[in-house]
Amino acid sequence: MSMRQRSGEAFSLEHGLSSDATILTMLPGSRMQEVARMLPIFFRTVQHLSHTLNDLSLVIPVAPHRDVRTYVENVVRSVPFPVVLIPGGSLEKRYGAFNASKAALCTSGTAVMELMLAKLPCVVAYQAHFLTECFIHLRKKINFISLPNILLDSPIVPEILFRACTDKNLAAKLSEVIFNDEVRQLQVGSAERMLQVLYEPIKRQGNLFAEELGDSGLSSDVYSPSTIAALTVLYTDKHRRMVHRN
Repeated sequence: MSMRQRSGEAFSLEHGLSSDATILTMLPGSRMQEVARMLPIFFRTVQHLSHTLNDLSLVIPVAPHRDVRTYVENVVRSVPFPVVLIPGGSLEKRYGAFNASKAALCTSGTAVMELMLAKLPCVVAYQAHFLTECFIHLRKKINFISLPNILLDSPIVPEILFRACTDKNLAAKLSEVIFNDEVRQLQVGSAERMLQVLYEPIKRQGNLFAEELGDSGLSSDVYSPSTIAALTVLYTDKHRRMVHRN
């Protein structure tokens, strides 16, 4: 806890953010299409809450793509809050931002795993074209789209998805995550459970875990938390199907 606090304080000091500031991290995605879709919604979301948050400041880890960075830089010029842009590829910068932040808005993806492991409460958001949404609803076999919720089989992280993903709905849920201690503790306290879920298949199967599912071409020592989570989901699903067949 003290290490996270020092990391957060150092980040705020480096970027000229007040120690009393309410810092929110925004993770609008890495692809241009999703960033252009989600970032304006995220900005409108925090505008709904600006009157309830002291000295609001925003941090955005920007994906290492020139078109994405150019788009984000242009959009933030019209935002009425201080915005700090950091390189999304820097692990140190990202976790410094997470440790300094009160909460996060995150487009569904692998970043949700990092937020959970950093014990930063967040809200997951996702929008898609209407036809894409219909296709997903028809084909989906799971109840959640974020990896922590899938792994724990529980709505630990709030998900605001598709047509429900409006700035007003996001603002209402983000407000809970910021101000409701029970909601915050549910996410923070679930990090250890998630780590245990990630570890169990590896502990039981050793290298067989990677051999069974690891057609990714990655060696086991370079799996990121999100990759391990995805493999765990696949592992669990595969062995459930084997049990049903037997």
